[in-house]
Amino acid sequence: MEMEEAKTLALLEQTFPGEVIEAGISLGDEIAVIVPEALIRVASFMKNPPGEFTMLLDLTCVDYRGEEPRFEMVYHLFSLSKNKRLRIKTRLPEKNPRIASLTSLWKNANWLEREVYDLFGIVFEGHPDLRRIFMWEGFDGHPLRKDYPLRRSQPLIRLRD
Repeated sequence: MEMEEAKTLALLEQTFPGEVIEAGISLGDEIAVIVPEALIRVASFMKNPPGEFTMLLDLTCVDYRGEEPRFEMVYHLFSLSKNKRLRIKTRLPEKNPRIASLTSLWKNANWLEREVYDLFGIVFEGHPDLRRIFMWEGFDGHPLRKDYPLRRSQPLIRLRD
């Protein structure tokens, strides 16, 4: 199995030279760190044969406050035919964090990207309906950022009649 994993990562590095920053295996999962500009190309390549990672299981963000680039986007892909996982990571700057939307490849990226937008403030370019999903429209800030004040008070929501 490890040989097959090494083949997938080697193919990724060979196909995208200079765009795969790092590749390795951790706890049985393949991990590829890429430049943000390559996300659509890499994800599309891995979704179709020979990759066959047809499922986007999840996507999330990690806030590394104090580091630059500050934010790390993490995409969890799964291949049903190979019964394997692939984790794609990329880093985004603190100022104006933006990345391409994967909604054109996976429909479930819609709500997952809206969640990250709402809670971290990452903008997904090309998203068909990028708006808050948990917080109300008047909410100020992004509550999962590490610099969000713990006891910050927000404007109250007017109750409906």
